[in-house]
Amino acid sequence: MQFQTDRNRVQGLGSAKEGVGHWWTTRITSVALVPLTLLFIFPFVNTLGGGYEAVFDTYGHPLNAIIAILFIGVSAHHLMQGVQVVIEDYVPNKGIRTGALLANTLICWALGLTGVFAIAKIAFTA
Repeated sequence: MQFQTDRNRVQGLGSAKEGVGHWWTTRITSVALVPLTLLFIFPFVNTLGGGYEAVFDTYGHPLNAIIAILFIGVSAHHLMQGVQVVIEDYVPNKGIRTGALLANTLICWALGLTGVFAIAKIAFTA
């Protein structure tokens, strides 16, 4: 049995110095998503039921395309950070946690890039 002081027992288990930056970026993306969601929803709702031509006309406009790209990019980043926190808090096995974090990053990047590519393709062919 090893006798240690309270300080020696917790030495090296402190902060990784990343929590504050992660917290701030999550807050900034959530605040940014409020106006971006509103600005994204209105043109999107107007295109519902209109078919391919309505979507092409709506997102062929530069302002709508820029807002959609920003919305998709910020949403994907916010999703990635939120799922990362859940994985870090609730997955106890280090190997599974590492794989889940990698899968989370890859899936969120794939979703974000696919959405941005789709909007950019519409915008640049209009």
